[in-house]
Amino acid sequence: MPSATQRDPMDHLGLPMNDTEALKPEQETPMYGALGGPRLLLRRLREVMAEPVSPQARLDKIVVHIAANMVAEVCSVYVLRADGWLELYATEGLNREAVHLTMLRTGEGLVGRIAETAEPLALIDAQRHPSFLYRPETGEEIFSSFLGVPILRGGNTLGVLVVQNKVRRIYSEEEVEALQTTSMLLAEMIASGELQSLVLPGIDIALRRPLALKGTAIAEGVGLGHVVLHEPRIIIKQLIAEDISVEMARLEKAIGAMRDSIDTLIESRNMGPGEHRDVLETFRMFAHDRGWMRRLREAVTTGLTAEAAVERVQNDARAKLQRRTEPFMRERLHDLDDLANRLLHQLTGQSLVVHHEDLPENAIIVARNMGPAALLEYDRSKIRGLVLEDGGLGSHVAIVARALGIAAVGEVENIIDFVEPGDAVIVDGVAGDVHVRPPPDIQNSYAEKARLRARRQEQYHRLRDVPAVSMDGVAIDLHMNAGLLVDLQHVAETGAVSVGLFRTELQFMLASRFPKLEEQERLYRSAIEAVGGREITFRTLDIGSDKILPYMTKIEEENPALGWRAIRIGLDRPGLLRTQLRALLRAGAGRVMRIMFPMISTLEEYESAKALVDRELAHMLRHNRQPPAELKLGVMIEVPSMLWQLDEVCQRVDFLSVGSNDLIQYLYAADRDNKRVASRFDALSPPVLRALKFIADKANAAGTPLALCGEIGGKPLEAMALMALGYRALSMSAASIGPVKAMLLATDLGKAEAFVLSLMDELTGGHSLRERLRQFAEAHDIPV
Repeated sequence: MPSATQRDPMDHLGLPMNDTEALKPEQETPMYGALGGPRLLLRRLREVMAEPVSPQARLDKIVVHIAANMVAEVCSVYVLRADGWLELYATEGLNREAVHLTMLRTGEGLVGRIAETAEPLALIDAQRHPSFLYRPETGEEIFSSFLGVPILRGGNTLGVLVVQNKVRRIYSEEEVEALQTTSMLLAEMIASGELQSLVLPGIDIALRRPLALKGTAIAEGVGLGHVVLHEPRIIIKQLIAEDISVEMARLEKAIGAMRDSIDTLIESRNMGPGEHRDVLETFRMFAHDRGWMRRLREAVTTGLTAEAAVERVQNDARAKLQRRTEPFMRERLHDLDDLANRLLHQLTGQSLVVHHEDLPENAIIVARNMGPAALLEYDRSKIRGLVLEDGGLGSHVAIVARALGIAAVGEVENIIDFVEPGDAVIVDGVAGDVHVRPPPDIQNSYAEKARLRARRQEQYHRLRDVPAVSMDGVAIDLHMNAGLLVDLQHVAETGAVSVGLFRTELQFMLASRFPKLEEQERLYRSAIEAVGGREITFRTLDIGSDKILPYMTKIEEENPALGWRAIRIGLDRPGLLRTQLRALLRAGAGRVMRIMFPMISTLEEYESAKALVDRELAHMLRHNRQPPAELKLGVMIEVPSMLWQLDEVCQRVDFLSVGSNDLIQYLYAADRDNKRVASRFDALSPPVLRALKFIADKANAAGTPLALCGEIGGKPLEAMALMALGYRALSMSAASIGPVKAMLLATDLGKAEAFVLSLMDELTGGHSLRERLRQFAEAHDIPV
């Protein structure tokens, strides 16, 4: 539990002190409240908001009421436009002729400074401030004191609200709070689109400005559609309180319920000590923070409903923390966002899950993050793309998005705060770009790109029944990777020889509990039946590292990618592996069954796994169950130690499959999900290619069937290099088979082999062959 001396979370986060605090003297005599205080002001503004008048007339009345209530000679509203200019939209006290004529750049003058920093600014003598900028058309030279606050929504600045006085006046903290509260009404007015009618043709307010955001491409494709928030925002229907005491009671009740839910979340998991527990305890500390609670209660006392108070406090926090770059600050922002959302959920009772039946026909799902099961719950026929604030190339939801053929981009910072439901958006799953509210030229460009991609896919589809043979007559087996039953419909569509890798762990990751033997058997049998006589290579559970089952206790490790994962878990928990093997053998009764073990690092590990298979076969025979007609066992070559055991391994196994994703990251000791090092090394460099050729030479010499099932096998340029090294079987995503086959049909592998081998002899160290290979492809009209 937090201590009695716990600090305000905003102070704890090291947020800057605003100018109001910097200029505050020991004694002050506030003038605010002479005409009734914030509650009366909010009531009057609510009446104005309900009047059937034009947007300009409504704004004009609002500034009059604010000026009167704040005992100020001036009240002005500036709205931020999409082009970065702050435009004077209404004023009481300045020259009315300046409305829609006076403009300031963000960062320019006192108003521009507020828009840039998202911080209130209170000054006794504004003209002495270094940021003061005089606009002669406004007539503001006679005013000394200045108080301005940002108009915020979702932490984004939409404009600036200002009051001014002729005399040198000290604005109290209560007055700053009241003006910030009033700005919420203006934020909703701007967000509603009501003010859009006041702008010049071709100009948008900032909330509607086009944005070009950069992320990480996690699933290829181009998607054009409209935003659907995975966790819809809580809709606050009433900002102004009818009864302050009632709202305070509602707030206290919701806080208690929220705290109870967090306590239950932490205590019910029985997680034990560790870093994960520390993170959740920090989260619980914020839920009890006295400073945060004080701000919420103060916001209610200004006349806001409990919901509006939560939004107001969170708006301030987001505006400040979004401008900080430290990772610690970003983590705290997510914590505060989560707490605010939980509190709003308690207050409103609104669902935090989208109603799937309400999806538009061209939905772009936008989320901070989501699990793979959540994506599968959507109607695939209506989804055009996926955008995530978190979630990289190796995330589980990315794997599912690729399986479903959904264009997806991850790691797009603050995407939730930049979009509104229904916004037009473009997802470029090739370049990793996201265009929000794109201008017509961008829309037209991507529409043409989508049409071109569709035509290209149709061309690939026509290659389905064309044999995968090079120009000089070398046949290559193109297999397909899968992990879900929905993937398997693509086997016949693409003409894949077989399923070269079926990731069995996805069934476990999508389940809320450990799948029973019968459930596993049913899935494997359905998969075998779905491919219509083609073979499937089932990989046993590859969990651990970044693949954590939600119902298993996470083991904290310094280097999880090098830790307790895959076959190591299976051999240490033989009951788990035996259950899966029994389900696989039962599903394969009377058929060819191929089982592959991942993360094998010693021959002894394979022998131990094979012993479990033999034990399960003996169990089947004892119980008069039909075994597979033919059983083939193989291993994945993804740990470098296996390169020096290949002679022995080739004598013991039925087939080999290179897991290039892990093998390359282990060769370079570079985590492929770590952006700082993932792009530091190239798969088309001599060290990698020599290792891959060594494996191919050993397997071919022993007559052991060899395939490669990593990401590089599905990229035409890399696939050309692999074929040149002696690989005659590649397994890849369904979407990659067409492009790789098109490359193969246009390639003379004899010439490619000679060129690649000569380059490997010529280049040394980490020099990449990529550019030289690309030049070779262009010179020989090979589509890569």
